[in-house]
Amino acid sequence: MRRVAVLMALALAVAGCDDSNDNPAGPSNTGPIVFTAQLSAANEVPAVTGPEASGRGNATITFNVPRDAGGGVTGAGTASFTIQLSGFPPGTPAILAHIHPGASGQVGAPLVNTNLTPATALVLGDGTVNVTLTAPVSQVDAAAIMANPAAYYFNVHTALNQGGAARGQLVRTQ
Repeated sequence: MRRVAVLMALALAVAGCDDSNDNPAGPSNTGPIVFTAQLSAANEVPAVTGPEASGRGNATITFNVPRDAGGGVTGAGTASFTIQLSGFPPGTPAILAHIHPGASGQVGAPLVNTNLTPATALVLGDGTVNVTLTAPVSQVDAAAIMANPAAYYFNVHTALNQGGAARGQLVRTQ
């Protein structure tokens, strides 16, 4: 009986030693900081109407910044943006994309730019595009966004909707 109790205790101890995924449902304190945004033309302020009203997509934004043992941002780094867009008319030029401060329904000035410009526009061949862009992110901006991602949004601007064509609030996933 004692041997069974010892084996059970040992099995429980071994099972509890797997720390490869301490908090699978929450953000990590190490490694990259990852956000997502579900983009919709209806989320823009004001909502997009006309031929781009069905524009939608998603963005995954990854901050690669130095962090301390507690997970705090300790320096500048890079932001990688993986953007998938669809529902736009074929030939639509996506001319800008960036993170802005602003809760849902609010607008703010660009804060973290993807370096997409009218001169380097992405032309949506069949109304769809998948692209990854990389740009610098400051320590101050990375820390602020990490502290309250819902207070920031990502959007894509087109030649027709220069104020924004598809927008989504940030959600931290890692």
